[in-house]
Amino acid sequence: MFIDLQLCWLFVLCTLATWRLTHLLAREDGPGDLIVRLRSQLGTSWLGAMMDCFFCLSLWVAVPLTWTFDLTWPASLLMWLAMSGAACLLERVSNWPNRHQPHL
Repeated sequence: MFIDLQLCWLFVLCTLATWRLTHLLAREDGPGDLIVRLRSQLGTSWLGAMMDCFFCLSLWVAVPLTWTFDLTWPASLLMWLAMSGAACLLERVSNWPNRHQPHL
């Protein structure tokens, strides 16, 4: 079986970029509080609700990153969902409490 290592690395990089951009937009204030002001202006609109949901937002952030792959339409669809899913897994893992630290 032939595995394209360049494609694998591109997937890893795009997945990390998906997580980073989604985390910035959904969980951080951003430089100069730019992102928190944007979220505040969007309020309770559907865009505002999307920016409050990491899992929803990761789908939209992954779309342009999927275009970096030269794939067929069905493969692009799978890559898009895989990048968003991997970013969601990274978000879950990064939020697990550290059970090895004593409670203070």
